[in-house]
Amino acid sequence: MYKLVKRFFDIISSLFALLLLSPLLIPIVIGLKLTGEGYIFYLQERVGLKNSFFHIYKFATMLKNSPNMAGGLITTKRDPRITPMGGFLRKSKINELPQLLNILFGHMSVVGPRPVMQKSFEAYPKDVQEVIYNVKPGLTGIGSIIFRDEEELITQVKDSGGDTWDFYKNKIYPHKGELEKWYQNHQSFWTDFKIILTTAWVVVFPNSNIAYKLFPDIPKRNF
Repeated sequence: MYKLVKRFFDIISSLFALLLLSPLLIPIVIGLKLTGEGYIFYLQERVGLKNSFFHIYKFATMLKNSPNMAGGLITTKRDPRITPMGGFLRKSKINELPQLLNILFGHMSVVGPRPVMQKSFEAYPKDVQEVIYNVKPGLTGIGSIIFRDEEELITQVKDSGGDTWDFYKNKIYPHKGELEKWYQNHQSFWTDFKIILTTAWVVVFPNSNIAYKLFPDIPKRNF
């Protein structure tokens, strides 16, 4: 019953959000067309439900050839590959809004673990790889809330001369995995509702620790 109702909610909420946000989305589409390299959407292969693959939609915030340029798959806060509108879209998370289409088409849900590329998926510990996508990936989730400052963390590591990929593999992904395992053990309409509210709250108040107040038993981040 939970899965059926959640899918119904995903369809209704994604349609409603697309209509409600159209006054914001249309100017962004026009702005992207007129700036950067003139392309609007970026499609990228991600790991999804039951470790199958699908293409995720995003607003284009990076140069087209960015994966083959210096920096590779890792993006830092002041990355020179970011387009003129890209910095704002990434910081505000507006670049993720086209994933409402992925939700509508059934690739994703509103709440769930963030979908990642194959290389990033392989950075998860093996026990996490086996279970993390037993649920549909989400537009938001407990992992993305706790690591909303991920780009800033990576920028700090890079600026200090550290190994950014090692930091991902040995710090970020193990903890994200524990957070998403926690989510699967606490799935409910109430949990999903609180995650949606928390996501909206931290967009406005990015330094808030409200997640630890609403979810006091989630694994605590110590870095």
